[in-house]
Amino acid sequence: MKNLLTVLALGLLFVNLSHAAAAKSYQITGTVLSVSDTTLVVQKGNEKREISGDKTAFAEAKVGDKVTVYYTMVAKSVEIKAGATTETASTAKPATKTNTKPAAE
Repeated sequence: MKNLLTVLALGLLFVNLSHAAAAKSYQITGTVLSVSDTTLVVQKGNEKREISGDKTAFAEAKVGDKVTVYYTMVAKSVEIKAGATTETASTAKPATKTNTKPAAE
């Protein structure tokens, strides 16, 4: 009985972890403008979307076909650039008072 509970607990943990790591899925339905071994271009209204995949994903698609493509967005890399620092009210220096009197002639 103890072993069964352990197995069930590990199974639930695995299901929760795998669900948390899943990428959000998207879909687009439109007309195929072009297709190659690794790229499919679909147009929906005025919007064109280029989607990458492998040979098996696009094997049967032909130009002019109406298709629905299910995909996820995956980053290949991230470039980080130094951003401007912002000061909060608690860390900002108080403004200095300037002389507002007109200069004597």
